[in-house]
Amino acid sequence: MDNNNKKIIIFDDDEDILSICNYILTEQGWMVHTFTDCNSIAEKVSDIMPDVILMDNWIPDAGGIIATQTLKKSTTLKNIPVIYFSANSDIQLLANHAGAETYLAKPFNLDELERVINTVL
Repeated sequence: MDNNNKKIIIFDDDEDILSICNYILTEQGWMVHTFTDCNSIAEKVSDIMPDVILMDNWIPDAGGIIATQTLKKSTTLKNIPVIYFSANSDIQLLANHAGAETYLAKPFNLDELERVINTVL
């Protein structure tokens, strides 16, 4: 699939995950934007209008569920697919509760990352 000029936002406070995902996705032609908190999330997402969002469960300050719900309440942002990711064993429940399109369990491998992104595009 041609990812050129496709934009993705990753919300995660783990710098290692951000740098790995940033590297891999940039290699695949994505324009990657990363944030270590979800404060003013509607403004952050509106400024970029990504094709897809990766959302960590434990993102400061409000957390991934509230952050995702905030996006899903916005008429302009609600159609951007959110991939919820977490090491929590209840990730499927959390993702459903948040209103995310799908989820990715941590730790994940790069094939899984690619597969889950492609399912929502």
